[in-house]
Amino acid sequence: QVQLVESGGGLVQAGGSLRLSCAASGSIFSIYHMGWYRQAPEKQRELVATITSGSRTNYADSVKGRFTISRDNAKKSVYLQMNSLKAEDTAVYYCNAVHTLTRTNYWGQGTQVTVSS
Repeated sequence: QVQLVESGGGLVQAGGSLRLSCAASGSIFSIYHMGWYRQAPEKQRELVATITSGSRTNYADSVKGRFTISRDNAKKSVYLQMNSLKAEDTAVYYCNAVHTLTRTNYWGQGTQVTVSS
């Protein structure tokens, strides 16, 4: 089992940058695929970016070229560097972990990102 805690959200002007962090505890971090999802008001939760246990990455088309996901297995952390932020990036961002063998999903509590135009 793993516990996830996000940090780094906040209010930023359009065109600015933020870096989200997700700290994991309770299990061997390297055996989890990790990801960031977001949910805007009155919208469904959507995938932002994922990174496998082998560090392969995948991005939603809407964030390609602007966001970068990375992980540090020694620190049991995953990061989301967000550049050139737009108002439509405003959402609660959630960290996700998927066990590579059991496919069990874990979620953090979320961190609010608000981009003012």
